Amino acid sequence: MISKNEIKLITGLHQKKYRSKHGMFIAEGIKVIRELLEAGVPLKALYTTSTTQFDLAAGLVREISEQELKKISQLKTPNTALALFEIPQSESVVPSGLIVALDDIRDPGNLGTIIRLCDWFGIEHLVCSRGTVDCYNSKVIQATMGSLARVNVAYTEIEDLIRTTDLPVFVADMDGENVYGATLPDKGILVMGNEANGLSENIRKLADRTLSIPRFGKLQKTESLNVATATAILLSEFKRGA
Repeated sequence: MISKNEIKLITGLHQKKYRSKHGMFIAEGIKVIRELLEAGVPLKALYTTSTTQFDLAAGLVREISEQELKKISQLKTPNTALALFEIPQSESVVPSGLIVALDDIRDPGNLGTIIRLCDWFGIEHLVCSRGTVDCYNSKVIQATMGSLARVNVAYTEIEDLIRTTDLPVFVADMDGENVYGATLPDKGILVMGNEANGLSENIRKLADRTLSIPRFGKLQKTESLNVATATAILLSEFKRGA
């Protein structure tokens, strides 16, 4: 049986302060767990309703009941496995190639999707402002589907990054240059803004170019795109000639 202390530890990891304290995060679901294992993220413990799903050392795997899994899972419908992984040290951001920066992205699903997009488009470094949701939030982990292990996510002040690099800085705005007609370089910093408020004015002033994704609908009534959707479109255009 899973002990009360274990339950307390695991449920505590749903909060950022306890993830920071213990240096661990939660991943749920066989696919996510396997991708993290294959990427070499250190495993601390694995709880599953069927140990035959994993070929791991006996000391790391615990078989538990579905009822016990419900006690430690944050999902409404728990998967068959939950794992605790060690939080890796983030690498220094290398100011080369194309970098994505996020200015106070608050929705875990958006951050998780953007991490997955970075993995898809070969973006090695994702820089997040201090106000951006924690990338080890369990909802972010679910949305990344394992891509977090292949993208270096660093938290810092976006303005400081921009001021200390020679890379061109691009931001997205409805009044910017039509991205479909723009000639884009293979390196730079693409900054995406907060879901509700967009980019901070200070970052906007530091940008070298402003890009827009035009609306094609006849009524032109849609106010904006979801930030993850907009990121996908812009990254696709940056990589078009790659």
